[in-house]
Amino acid sequence: MTELEALRSRWLRTLLAAREGACHPDPYRYAENLLRRWSEPQRRYHTVEHLAAVLDHVDTLAEYADDPDAVRLAAWFHDAVYLPERSTNEERSARLAERALPEAGVPGTTTAEVARLVRLTVTHDPSDDDRNGQVLCDADLAILAAPPQAYAAYTAAVRQEYGFVPDDAFRTGRTAVLRQLLDLPRLFRTPYGQREWEATARYNMRSELELLAPEAGPE
Repeated sequence: MTELEALRSRWLRTLLAAREGACHPDPYRYAENLLRRWSEPQRRYHTVEHLAAVLDHVDTLAEYADDPDAVRLAAWFHDAVYLPERSTNEERSARLAERALPEAGVPGTTTAEVARLVRLTVTHDPSDDDRNGQVLCDADLAILAAPPQAYAAYTAAVRQEYGFVPDDAFRTGRTAVLRQLLDLPRLFRTPYGQREWEATARYNMRSELELLAPEAGPE
């Protein structure tokens, strides 16, 4: 089974569960639309591979969620709209979910929760009682705890997505993002994330900050 076939199968299971087994409308056309979006040429990190990885992490963390299927749907939509030069991707992705999911047969309460979760990925800062938000945010940030080679590939792919940004401006923006995350009391909110990912992620980000720091000039 190819990766795309596996993703279609995962979408089918999740959508049918979210709409309580209803067979209509055809669930696959929604999968195809989303997979086309995740395969757009401007993407280097936010690709179908990232989608599959986030879904894998959601599965790992599912026991901590109140509604794992809502979290899985949010994973599908969280970067469905992605243009690196725009700052409205999360909002536009949430609005896409609000349009598509009711049409796909998903109840309004689940649709609202999915859209809320997508918007939460702007800050990755869920409240202490937001179990669904904690799972989605942890799953999305899990790449930060990747082994060195995978983390380097991730940072290189992010830089490629922002290839239109001059080096100095990218360094400034990326540094701000990393410091914002490091300033959080906890990067990961689930017990698993805190135990398995927190220390490695902070090490990786601090190491990246050192690489991003401009070299000191001659005195």
